[in-house]
Amino acid sequence: RPVMAAAPPRSAPGGPEPPPAPPLQYSMLLQHLVGEQRRPRAWDPATLGGIPSPPKSEEQKMVERAMESCVFKAALACVGGFVLGGAFGVFTAGIDTNVGFDPKDPYRTPTAKEVLKDMGQRGISYAKNFAIVGAMFSCTECVVESYRGKSDWKNSVISGCITGGAIGFRAGLKAGVIGCGGFAAFSAAIDYYLR
Repeated sequence: RPVMAAAPPRSAPGGPEPPPAPPLQYSMLLQHLVGEQRRPRAWDPATLGGIPSPPKSEEQKMVERAMESCVFKAALACVGGFVLGGAFGVFTAGIDTNVGFDPKDPYRTPTAKEVLKDMGQRGISYAKNFAIVGAMFSCTECVVESYRGKSDWKNSVISGCITGGAIGFRAGLKAGVIGCGGFAAFSAAIDYYLR
């Protein structure tokens, strides 16, 4: 039940009047509502009810774990590198004037079949190289990220150095060091651009 406040006692006639109630200070109220003393409310969807989401099934959790694994990421990068490398190889062969060129007979015009054969060979060669580099980089980055427990720009620089060094090391120590530095710098630039 609501409790009624007791009315202030009336003064006896001819006695001192009680002090008047202080006027409502609207300026103070406005300062708390729209002024400088207003506190911004944190946006939390849970306080407003949020969007209910059903619990994930075991199959969904298993698919998510598989997609976040290093093997899946490396396979995806390998397939993407193969497609990109093949397209790049066919493109470079298409603008190369020496495609289908026979060094034994420099004045003979190559046939369309010979040009297409050379374009296919170059496309497959580029596709294999891009697939290997993509798989190496992605797998190395995933392992480095798992080891460090962080997802930042250092992961791509470290994995770029490892990948570039491993590729360049086949030609010697100096080429490995140059490959490490060059690939790390390229990875840092790409990561900076994408983030």
